[in-house]
Amino acid sequence: MLHPGFFANKGPFPVGELARAVGAELLPGADGARPVADVRPLSDAGPADVSFLDNRKYLGQLDVTKAGFVMLQPAFAPRLSGEAIALVTKAPYRAFALALQTFYPEAMHSKAATGSSGHAVDPTARIEEGAVIEPGAVVGPEAMIGRGTRIAAGAVIGYRVAIGRDCYIGPLSTVVHSLVGDRVILHSGVRLGQDGFGFAMGREGHLKVPQIGRVIIQDDVEIGANTTIDRGALKDTIIGEGTKIDNLVQIGHNVILGRHCVIVAQTGISGSTELGDFVVMGGQSGTVGHIKVGSGAQIAGAAHAKDNVAPGAVVAGTPAKPLKEWARELAIVSRLAARKAGPGDAEGN
Repeated sequence: MLHPGFFANKGPFPVGELARAVGAELLPGADGARPVADVRPLSDAGPADVSFLDNRKYLGQLDVTKAGFVMLQPAFAPRLSGEAIALVTKAPYRAFALALQTFYPEAMHSKAATGSSGHAVDPTARIEEGAVIEPGAVVGPEAMIGRGTRIAAGAVIGYRVAIGRDCYIGPLSTVVHSLVGDRVILHSGVRLGQDGFGFAMGREGHLKVPQIGRVIIQDDVEIGANTTIDRGALKDTIIGEGTKIDNLVQIGHNVILGRHCVIVAQTGISGSTELGDFVVMGGQSGTVGHIKVGSGAQIAGAAHAKDNVAPGAVVAGTPAKPLKEWARELAIVSRLAARKAGPGDAEGN
């Protein structure tokens, strides 16, 4: 069954009205009455969608995007081709945030157990026979819980959340804006589906970017206590089947983890990072955003990747580099440190 989504789109809006709302201008001759239906990334946008370009390194996407409307800086407007309409602004990312606020005002706040029934388990929730809801758990409107699943005491299952069969949702866990597969284990205090960390930053303040994506947890995933997984901004955050995540891990918005990955405690994965299958990340490791870690790669404990990691590679250190290279550098530094101090190296000189 197709999920109905979590946030209502308030569009369409005439592009002239949208331009005024986001502080942009249309070029002379543009049809201000043309309707805009939705907000989408450049790679996914269609003729009725508005997108944005704020980084020169993505200029090539302007040549292939199918977006009907693009918010961008004046210098980039001539790159638009076809019937696309430019919404010209000096701050495209801020305009993007305002566009999302216009189309999805409800997304400024997460939806948990919204509703007025007053029941811990909302009457509109669909609970299959054989599911167990322990005392103190809250199940929001239109949520779906599969048979054999246990929702432990104090857990919160939010509006329209879907949880599959034979799952265990631990005490005091919070699951909002998420779709969870079968045989998933969430330990105590797991947080799924809260806002991703998105702000259009500037001197006038940091403008919140509504997060309208979801968290997708595939079958046979296990997630440790107090781990947090943000929902996507426009796309989804996805955790692949069979992946095992330890305690106290932070996974940012739009992250994609492949199948059967192992993520050890206190790891941080920044937004829009993609991991292939069977990737291992050691304790207290991390990545910057928007990089790719190939299938079978290993990132050692306390290592931090700032660039793409090739499939099967083993990296260590900060910034992360091939393990053998890192070990050689460490050995050289150790030998230098072990040398006897010369006469001029005495304490106080």
